[in-house]
Amino acid sequence: MWIRPIPKAVPQQYPIVALSPPPYLGNRVKTATTKASSSAMEAAGTDSDGREFKSAQEMWREQAGDDPKKSQWYREGVAYWEGVEASVDGVLGGFGQVNDADINGSEAFLNTLLHERFGDAGRNQHLVALDCGSGIGRVTKNLLIRYFNEVDLLEPVSHFLDAARESLSQEHFVASDVHKATNFYCVPLQEFTPGAGRYNVIWIQWCIGHLTDDDFLSFFKRAKVGLKPGGFFILKENIARNGFVLDKEDRSITRSDLYFKDLFRQCGLHLYKMKEQKGLPEELFAVKMYALTTEATKKTRSKGQAIVK
Repeated sequence: MWIRPIPKAVPQQYPIVALSPPPYLGNRVKTATTKASSSAMEAAGTDSDGREFKSAQEMWREQAGDDPKKSQWYREGVAYWEGVEASVDGVLGGFGQVNDADINGSEAFLNTLLHERFGDAGRNQHLVALDCGSGIGRVTKNLLIRYFNEVDLLEPVSHFLDAARESLSQEHFVASDVHKATNFYCVPLQEFTPGAGRYNVIWIQWCIGHLTDDDFLSFFKRAKVGLKPGGFFILKENIARNGFVLDKEDRSITRSDLYFKDLFRQCGLHLYKMKEQKGLPEELFAVKMYALTTEATKKTRSKGQAIVK
């Protein structure tokens, strides 16, 4: 899963548009009382060739409806990335020029959250993060390792993880003993279970689209155990305008904002804050960042804040 252009075969219901009013991006924030589950899961979608599906259920039955099909789904997804160069341009799908905008947007979002969630922005704590779908360690090296004392990397493609390990080694990267990459896990998301209470932040970027809905739910339910008290998830992902878009090449789907919010509720997660990634080329899918907590937090509504009770 990567930052990607909108498939040309996709109908015009999927343009990148900035709807108004905000907060931040795309669709209006829905409260927990919105009866959206059936509509989002039953919304029509399309694949990268322009074929239409009546619903996500129909698509998943066809693509991963039994164990052999699901195994093939994941096997082909990893196989795609095994053929990709271990470079910034490679992991960003040929759009390496967006790296700076991506990191800057993520840093602004993370900074706000650390100040709101932790006393003194966590500077007096030993902070630990998990970088899911870490690839070559791009996000860890450019962002997370500067804010967290320890970062664990999770990536199923071995040559990406090897590149991350080399890039983040003391020989190639100036890092102190109190800010370091600690563990490198060559494990796919759907098979990973974090250690209980290890992480302040679990960062999941451009990889969750590889998970089926069932495994999406299962992953987050397991991962919640890995959060420390007050910890949270940050999910950063491509957003379809409506329904979903299936990418047949790398075996992933791009979900809509509403689709994501339905899954979050099914996971028992609460939407704390969300923000649009700015500065990306117009031909790319919109990208959103979601901060998710395991507890409901009452917040005063302001630009960029979502109230989910």
